[in-house]
Amino acid sequence: MSVRLIANAMEFAYVTEPIIRCALKVHNTLGPGLLESAYQKCLAYEFRKQGIIFEQQKILPLQYDGLELDCGYRLDFVVQQTVILEVKSVDRLLPIHDAQLLTYMRLCNMPVGLLLNFNVPLLRDGIRRLLLPRTHTEERR
Repeated sequence: MSVRLIANAMEFAYVTEPIIRCALKVHNTLGPGLLESAYQKCLAYEFRKQGIIFEQQKILPLQYDGLELDCGYRLDFVVQQTVILEVKSVDRLLPIHDAQLLTYMRLCNMPVGLLLNFNVPLLRDGIRRLLLPRTHTEERR
């Protein structure tokens, strides 16, 4: 499995940049060290203030062998029906966080994912943008 950071950030900047601006405001106000849920609530508030369309704690059913299974998966945010946003407050982002987000992106057929780790001194060090290869998103359409 190949993880590709967005080579052309401008392609999805119209969606990701407003998300990141809101996240920077939250991080600058609160700083690191809080629970993910605190950052999620503040992000939702900032998204509403900015008029950003989003769904929070969206249920992600699992499709398996023709069945739809509710396994308790929830996406932190789906923004503008394009970006899956996962909020973390961990010592450091690990490859498993990338793998989790990429799996969510594939299951939802969404081209862009953002991981935001708020437990860092500078938020720019806690941002990862991921993109599914075009061939995958085009296959599902």
